Amino acid sequence: MKTWGQHLIIDAHKCRGLAIRSQPHILAFSKKLVKAIDMVPYGEPWCERFGEGNKAGYTLVQLIMTSNIVAHFAEETDDMYLDVFSCKEFDPDVVEQVVYDHFYPMATKTTLVERQAQMR
Repeated sequence: MKTWGQHLIIDAHKCRGLAIRSQPHILAFSKKLVKAIDMVPYGEPWCERFGEGNKAGYTLVQLIMTSNIVAHFAEETDDMYLDVFSCKEFDPDVVEQVVYDHFYPMATKTTLVERQAQMR
């Protein structure tokens, strides 16, 4: 069965606090990730800090020609929640390695979903 795309979900626990609080670091991560998984960015990444209480932190959005990369960084817990969705195949292990290289999480939970709207 041919799928429409891959949706990789990574929950990264206890990342390096300074890294998830640095907009330049998060933007560098986005550019490195796009290149590492051989995607084509559609414009520049968007990264803003907002929210209140335990929801405060940066959110990253990078459109790619085949879909998107979105991440939220929870400052209260130093956690990162990343979604990579693409109809072009990519290597989930490469994504996880880039996450480790940039944010040094103590642990990750990774889920890969194959997306397909039509039943065959």
